[in-house]
Amino acid sequence: MTATPAKRPPPTAQDASPLPRAVALDLLDGVFSRRRPLDEAFESHPGVSRLERRDRAFALNLAATSIRRIGQIDALIDHCLSRPLPEKAAGARDLLRLGVCQLVFLRTPPHAAVDTAVTLARRRGHGAHAALINAVLRRLATEGAALAAAQDAARLNTPEWLWRSWAAAYGEDVCRRIAEAHLREPPLDLTLKAEGGRAEFAADLNAAVLPTGSLRIDQHGPVTTLPGFGAGAWWVQDAAAALPAKLLGDIRGLRVLDLCAAPGGKTAQLAAAGARVTAIDRAPKRLVRLERNLARLELAARTVAADVGDWRPPGPADAVILDVPCSATGTIRRHPDVARLKTPGDVAGLVNAQARLLAAAVEMVKPGGLLVYSSCSLQPEEGPAQIARLIAAGAPIRRVPITAEEVGGLGEVLSEDGDLRSLPCHIADLGGIDGFYAARLRRL
Repeated sequence: MTATPAKRPPPTAQDASPLPRAVALDLLDGVFSRRRPLDEAFESHPGVSRLERRDRAFALNLAATSIRRIGQIDALIDHCLSRPLPEKAAGARDLLRLGVCQLVFLRTPPHAAVDTAVTLARRRGHGAHAALINAVLRRLATEGAALAAAQDAARLNTPEWLWRSWAAAYGEDVCRRIAEAHLREPPLDLTLKAEGGRAEFAADLNAAVLPTGSLRIDQHGPVTTLPGFGAGAWWVQDAAAALPAKLLGDIRGLRVLDLCAAPGGKTAQLAAAGARVTAIDRAPKRLVRLERNLARLELAARTVAADVGDWRPPGPADAVILDVPCSATGTIRRHPDVARLKTPGDVAGLVNAQARLLAAAVEMVKPGGLLVYSSCSLQPEEGPAQIARLIAAGAPIRRVPITAEEVGGLGEVLSEDGDLRSLPCHIADLGGIDGFYAARLRRL
């Protein structure tokens, strides 16, 4: 299979500088050794603010692409070693990973990738491995592209437990297409605050209008510089993530609860649609971010910092949307670190928490009202299995099947039960979509 180079910012005068690569090295350590999400490691890194904008983007892209292609990269490194690197040489391996990523997937000039790796090895206390790093990278500068082209990229870059899970749930062919979709850097999707003006904003942003109504752009710079950001005309939200809130239909004037609401994309959708929204999340800091985004958009919602499993509204709501905390395996194309940070044990713990939140959500919606359960996970335990268990337990709900017309005519994202089940390989000709599950239920 052919290795597809990841997109990268334009070259800068500091392309041969070790500074952005030093930040990328710390990010890899944060993900692989400290088990921190990449976004969190990046946002908290003290060196990021000292980088120029393009070098900052390069550092993040280098780390993200290294994680996205880590299976291939490690296989290429091991191909060049006569014996495995010891565990205590994790820093040296991360330097090799960054070097291989640049040479094979980012098409960085060999002298820049090799020289900066050796320089960083000596600066970071890995001088004993400097000669090895130099030799491996110089070999892969000439052999790496051909070796990568012969690799099974989809399989190598997918953890075995995820491959088995997806193959069992969707079949081997679809599993492979999901894994291949994860290798491509995704475009950016925007949700407009107002339906009117879509054509004008699409033109201003050079965006494609997706069948679901989202705007899609090929943008990898700061979103704050895009037309309409300062005016609060839109917010960033994957096209799949924008679908669950639409399943509530006409909610003008209705009392709607957005449970586990942060970071707030669905809250904004509900408020823009005219609902009287209460957004509940257990993390006060995440609610602050939600409130700031609503202020930029000039939208209003009441916010409550509370555990959804324990909190109850003064009276039942007309509609409820519950976007549960989950493994987020449907977002791997945007967050490649998820594939390396999550485990089967994490999924098992999340499933129990989701069941508790779902039972609480049922209590919060009035008879005749709608409840939408959603999850950005590809794991069936976090999606259809939760609804099946709820129904089997005799909960006072019934499924309300979703129609293709409600999701832009995309029949492929609907399950046999009438639930939303988008996969990263769907609408591949338009750039793909995140993996999302949603079920619409009516309270009896």
